[in-house]
Amino acid sequence: MKQRGRKSAGELAVASPVLVQPRPDAPVELTPEQADVWNEVVDALPADWFPAETHPLLIQYCRHTIEARRIAQLIDQECAREELDVATYAALLRMQARETTALKSMASSMRLSQQSSRRDDNSATAKKNRTVTRPWEG
Repeated sequence: MKQRGRKSAGELAVASPVLVQPRPDAPVELTPEQADVWNEVVDALPADWFPAETHPLLIQYCRHTIEARRIAQLIDQECAREELDVATYAALLRMQARETTALKSMASSMRLSQQSSRRDDNSATAKKNRTVTRPWEG
């Protein structure tokens, strides 16, 4: 027979077990610097955001992030020289553009970027897109 009324604190505490989703650890094939990027990304999102099938893409994202940083350092070094080698500088900028494109594509497909699904629904753009013009308004 079912008990009537409110459940006691003890009954509520035992009611249902909570399953904890562990966050994925950085793969051993990543360098320590790349593993830091992995942990930053994984820790910034819910634990279940990265199922196993997304790990290869996240690995590449971490690698491209570090490469982009290295290219930025090379660009800074080139700009700090007394005489700028325009050909080297242009090549570095092309490399940086390729890394940016790769990162943007991966971030979008893993829904990491602001433009993807994590935008606030109260933003001006979202409100503008929700506005419906009624026939009698014009």
